[in-house]
Amino acid sequence: MVSLPSRRSLFAAALGLAGRRRLPRHHAPAAAQTSSGAGGQVDTEGSSGPTAMLRHLLLKLRATGPVTVAEYMREALTNPGQGYYTRGGCIGESGDFVTSPEISQIFGELIGIWYISEWIAMGKPKVFQLVELGPGRGTLTDDILRVFNQLASLLSKCDVSIHLVEVSPKLSESQALMLTGGKVQSNPEDKSAYMQGVTKTGIPIFWYRDIQDVPPGYSFYLAHEFFDALPIHKFQRTEKGWREVLVDIDPEVPDQLRFVLSPSSTPATENFIQPEERRDHVEVCPEAGVIIQRLACRIEKDGGAALVADYGHDGTKTDTFRGFQNHKPHDVLKAPGTADLTADVDFSYLRKMTQGKTATLGPITQREFLKNMGIDLRLQVLLQNSRDTETREQLLHSYDMLMNPKKMGDCFNFFALLPHQRFPHPDKKHKPELKSPVSPVAGFGELLLK
Repeated sequence: MVSLPSRRSLFAAALGLAGRRRLPRHHAPAAAQTSSGAGGQVDTEGSSGPTAMLRHLLLKLRATGPVTVAEYMREALTNPGQGYYTRGGCIGESGDFVTSPEISQIFGELIGIWYISEWIAMGKPKVFQLVELGPGRGTLTDDILRVFNQLASLLSKCDVSIHLVEVSPKLSESQALMLTGGKVQSNPEDKSAYMQGVTKTGIPIFWYRDIQDVPPGYSFYLAHEFFDALPIHKFQRTEKGWREVLVDIDPEVPDQLRFVLSPSSTPATENFIQPEERRDHVEVCPEAGVIIQRLACRIEKDGGAALVADYGHDGTKTDTFRGFQNHKPHDVLKAPGTADLTADVDFSYLRKMTQGKTATLGPITQREFLKNMGIDLRLQVLLQNSRDTETREQLLHSYDMLMNPKKMGDCFNFFALLPHQRFPHPDKKHKPELKSPVSPVAGFGELLLK
């Protein structure tokens, strides 16, 4: 275990680097809402008539009857032909939503420092795989890579590589352009990585369609606004017991959709509703549970850590399923395929699905995490090196978007999975939820910088 002073030195050095600063990103709309990382442009096919995705769903519903909300989300977001993300999604000021990395470079820089801090705390392993799930346009990875490049001497004896899990062809093209300048090559079908290249800073980078395709080994995982876009099942408590919420054709308006309740219990109801559940409405994301299980197994076997950043709750909220288009709320059942669909992440469910294979920290608010990571110090460095009023105003506006409790500060949460050996208390070895580890984990506790 590396001593705390050396980690403090890392923070002070990294937060003080200003020579390679780039200009702040454009202002995000004041009313911007956020959702799963994605990028590109989506053709919002005439609002006066059914979209191609809606026509597809109407045919499917007439043939099979009502579908689960999970199946509806899967079709609307990732259908190979007309899915929202498959066609590129729409991120940024001119799109449907904005994410923290798009607002300020500081966000990604602090995430990069977190990974290096944990790498040091775990003894500087010789291999460092950074794996991002759903990398959007690649902005967050780009910011992290800049930190890695600034601290290249520290990582000089480590085999660093980047691994991106992305199902959208359009988004992977955007990522390749941003991270490598477009210098990538496609791989044969029998290869686990469908594309590979070298980043602008000389680090090998690979693309995969599934987390299971990523090679085993010591890895740090990143899921920023990833879990919120995974399909959810919705359940409602009734006088006759739990019923699943389904999507069906509205009989009064044949080219529109509506929610209905299942006439009886469904397999999902039997599998996902816990006997002790006290809420009257519950959302469960089985895919998130499966992915967390895989990450926990990998971390337990190979080492590393996972950092999850998303908006969500700790098992308290009920109906959070919603849509966004042009930074405004959008009816989730209207014009499927043209708007982002999302639901809050249930961190209590993620914690449970680790099955005790790893320790967990959080969730804590984005405001707390970034403050503990030293965002105030980094902002001051950037302000001191800013030569014009407009740049300073943009930096302050971006800081406010990230930290203001009424904006992103309290809406988003950070949650981490770490190996049990990161916490050397024998009596806590099998307890998955730890409140106060012996060696502080950056971001999840205040780290005093000297």
